[in-house]
Amino acid sequence: MSKISYYSVEGMKKLKDELDHLEHVERPRVSNDIAEARDKGDLSENAEYHAAKEEQSLLELKIAKLKEVVSNARIIDESKLDTSKILIHSIVKLKNTANNMEFKYTLVADSETNIKEGKLAVNSPIGKGLLGKKVGDIAEIQVPNGIIKFEILEISRG
Repeated sequence: MSKISYYSVEGMKKLKDELDHLEHVERPRVSNDIAEARDKGDLSENAEYHAAKEEQSLLELKIAKLKEVVSNARIIDESKLDTSKILIHSIVKLKNTANNMEFKYTLVADSETNIKEGKLAVNSPIGKGLLGKKVGDIAEIQVPNGIIKFEILEISRG
């Protein structure tokens, strides 16, 4: 059973661009590497040939997986999402109740995750713990080193 994932327009474009690059740039390059290695003679002892074939099989696997992700990806119409509770693509301002530090995250699909940009995977422990919460709620989230309590300060959309 395939898993549907939800993306922003920007996230979907990134996925399709990566797939296009793999199919139209990397695949021909690897095929060319195989052809060059094949021209060098005896294939049974040709390390370049075997390395290129291995790279080709890994590339084809990556392309197949990415095609599956793209085929199961859906773009979210953010104008129809409820802003009173945390959903995918919510921008959330949190306060760690233990140390009063504040954080701002956007919940995104797993492949769009980038902590440096404040993009947190909706399927991460923190992402899952925040889903459905409203402003003023305290989310108690199990993480590897215990339970963290976050107060939800603000929910918005991009």
